[in-house]
Amino acid sequence: MARHLKRVVITGLGAITPLGNTVTEYWQKLLQGCSGIGPITRFDASHLPCQIAAEVKGFDPCDYLHRKETKRMDRFAQFAVCASLQAIADANLVITDHNATEIGVFIGSGVGGIRVMEEQQETYLNSGPNRCSPFMIPTMIANMAAGLTAMHTGAKGPSSCTVTACAAGSNAIGEAFRLIQHGYAKAMICGGTEAAITPLSIAGFATARALSTRNTEPARASRPFDRDRDGFVMGEGSGILILEELEHALNRNAHIYAEIVGYGLNCDAHHITAPVPGGKSAARAIELALKDADIFPNQVSYINAHGTSTSANDVTETSAIKHALGLHASRVAISSTKSMTGHLLGGAGGIEAVATTMAIATDHIPPTINLDTPDPECDLDYVPQHSRVQSVDVALSNSFGFGGHNVTLAFKKLEN
Repeated sequence: MARHLKRVVITGLGAITPLGNTVTEYWQKLLQGCSGIGPITRFDASHLPCQIAAEVKGFDPCDYLHRKETKRMDRFAQFAVCASLQAIADANLVITDHNATEIGVFIGSGVGGIRVMEEQQETYLNSGPNRCSPFMIPTMIANMAAGLTAMHTGAKGPSSCTVTACAAGSNAIGEAFRLIQHGYAKAMICGGTEAAITPLSIAGFATARALSTRNTEPARASRPFDRDRDGFVMGEGSGILILEELEHALNRNAHIYAEIVGYGLNCDAHHITAPVPGGKSAARAIELALKDADIFPNQVSYINAHGTSTSANDVTETSAIKHALGLHASRVAISSTKSMTGHLLGGAGGIEAVATTMAIATDHIPPTINLDTPDPECDLDYVPQHSRVQSVDVALSNSFGFGGHNVTLAFKKLEN
């Protein structure tokens, strides 16, 4: 027998980002067009082609957790747990023995604890296998952000982790949405997290020629849709949403930011890193999200673009939006917040879903900074340089990952 689909709303937000370690600070800095990118400080990057990144600044996990606990957690998991605690507090969601099995966790990460893996490899080579930490494996594995979040919140419902590269955070939100829609949970803690600013990560992306080498102008290095872009800039952090069944949220008088209404996903089945030329697969993900949400293209007010500042992505995504929205593509406001935060890989979908939700809640659209000379092949309205006050009734968030993973999430203002 077919299930009656539940409506799903967003009642809490949490964010640890290169622009600030609360949602308020993050959102204000986005609207101000601030850049979170600067020289790498976490290690000596002077020997690397790329020496810049969007690091999280002033973050102390001990503001949320006991020091002993933090020592057994990689930075990516610390980000996720702390952002989740923020989101739960924002939602005023109390998890007890009575409701714990109805509340789940779904948090994605592209690479998990790569910092711990690098450090333990060095220990192995220099000191031998017996000196490796017994906590290496449980600290490193990508699902531990979800597992530790459940442990620190008491959520005993559905729990999982997506590892779909740069689409991981958006996939996690979409899967959490589905679980509530189909009645498997009343609420979900969901989003993405990443802490991959490490020597090996930077070296790997640099040799693939994916990173910007604008080392002398870090604040101007991430420039989506600009003719002079030369690659993306690595970022780190976590964005977490509390999704909740509408009736459950109303019954406890929760504040509702927006409704999540659509989830589209597919695969290019084309190339390990390059998108399908012309953007037809990405367009299909957008179309699937609109169909799932029962939304027409001309209803879309805003798109938070994947917008990586790479030559292949920006042109492909522009084509995908044109294909999916038709004539309306030239009328919709689009921005890439990666111009300010850098690219958080698996964490990108999380902080970008937070930004998209805030755009709906506040009727403000963040800009695409550094868009000085638009690429002729990127000829849509990318809200250049300055934020915009505009009614946002329906918004999309795009995420595309290596391996051909395409995800679009659809959000809208809550209607009766």
